[in-house]
Amino acid sequence: MNYQGVIKRYRQHLPVTKNTPIITLQEGNTPLLLSKSLSKIVGQKVEVYLKYEGLNPTGSFKDRGMTVAVSKAKEDGVAAVICASTGNTSASAAAYAAIASLQCVVLIPKGAIALGKLAQALIHGPKVIAIDGNFDDCLKLVREITAEYPITLVNSLNPNRIEGQKTAAFEICDVLGVAPDYHFIPVGNAGNITAYWKGYQEYKQLGKITRLPKICGFQAEGAAPIVRKKIVKKPQTVASAIKIGNPASWEKAEAARDESGGLIDIVSDQEIISAYKFLAVKEGIFVEPASAASVAGLLKMAKQGFFKNEILGRQAGEIRIVCVLTGHGLKDPDCAIAAIKKPKTLAVNLKAVVKEIGL
Repeated sequence: MNYQGVIKRYRQHLPVTKNTPIITLQEGNTPLLLSKSLSKIVGQKVEVYLKYEGLNPTGSFKDRGMTVAVSKAKEDGVAAVICASTGNTSASAAAYAAIASLQCVVLIPKGAIALGKLAQALIHGPKVIAIDGNFDDCLKLVREITAEYPITLVNSLNPNRIEGQKTAAFEICDVLGVAPDYHFIPVGNAGNITAYWKGYQEYKQLGKITRLPKICGFQAEGAAPIVRKKIVKKPQTVASAIKIGNPASWEKAEAARDESGGLIDIVSDQEIISAYKFLAVKEGIFVEPASAASVAGLLKMAKQGFFKNEILGRQAGEIRIVCVLTGHGLKDPDCAIAAIKKPKTLAVNLKAVVKEIGL
């Protein structure tokens, strides 16, 4: 049977009924790729997998939650949905609203959204409003609007978003046959770390897995309110998708960390870009900078010798680590262009070209 999206695949685990219209772009079913290069770096008894969410329809993990949120909004009979966004949520909300024939309103922080995401936010036809403030200002406005007017909020504060996003944890367990030992993930507004932990917990309650992973989240150094234990009023980072100073799901992220026995730590922009380039050169995977925060965190912890005691006494391949790659690299082409060496220009001359090649 042809794949038909996360609602059809995991319907019994989602808050949908026979009356729920399924609004889908066949999201989910993204690859879980074994990274030989990362496995070797971490340890010979370790298998590192990459959950490549950039291959969802609009290029990010947001589609998993949006299919449920917009389907439920359509079922509720609303005419419009609204979100605050640093880019990925706006692209996903606009696309799903388009196929649901709903109006979509997007509030974005002025000058703080990557070019690829801005293009997506505009092309599907939503009402896009740039706010002279940061993401947190946009979200505050959206919450105030939805409290007073008949328009549905589709940020991760909407529980239906979390319900859809938890399906990625289901997929990981279905492919591996077990839960991973460690789950590494970028942390911005903290909805995704919340969703994965919920998914793993539900699968264990159902008896589909026998243990739970340790959840390890990573914030950018200039936007790390959870780690610093205080709101960051002016967050700064090259990783625009996690450039958030007051996460909506802050307490739930801390719960995922504490209940799993994991951690939430900081990675620098330099570490993020290094991991970003590593994934492209060593694994052939192009991600947006925020996606690389999970791998940056893994490399940082491996360098610190975090896994040495864990590896002792284990069988080869017994330790499984999953790093979530949240969005595709074409979301932020400017970052790629800035991070790489520019192509050399030559005349139309065979000898010159051959010489440059090194033949």
